Amino acid sequence: MKQEPILNDHNKQEYPPMHTAEHILNQTMVRMFGCPRSRNAHIERKKSKCDYQLNSMPTEQQVAEIEARVNEVINRHLDVSVEFVDRSNVPPEVDLSKLPDDASETLRLVRIGDYDLCACAGTHVRNTAEIGSFKIISHDWNNGTWRLRFKLIEQ
Repeated sequence: MKQEPILNDHNKQEYPPMHTAEHILNQTMVRMFGCPRSRNAHIERKKSKCDYQLNSMPTEQQVAEIEARVNEVINRHLDVSVEFVDRSNVPPEVDLSKLPDDASETLRLVRIGDYDLCACAGTHVRNTAEIGSFKIISHDWNNGTWRLRFKLIEQ
């Protein structure tokens, strides 16, 4: 009989489409700018925000490209899956720096098709087709931190 892994409790319940969109946004930022995933995020149903540490503020053309790339990934209708692994078996591309000090030995990895893989205890859609359209609503720059605000438009 297979035993369910014991994991840390998650501290809040996110809106699955928005939380999954955040994963896609994070991977898009990593690919476009070579920066780490967002260190500070506030994910809500109506609108969300993420902060990124960058060397310079993105241009309006880059902002439009971020939005286009995120929507391109969403429109690929990628499956979102979960797997459980021991810490010693986490793939090297998975950043564990945001894990709390008391994180369990077994980690939950969330995979979005061939686009993103990260450790996460949050809630997600089963397929990116459930997300809707990603829309950047504003952004600002403050001393090396670029804050991006976004929403989802249901289709």
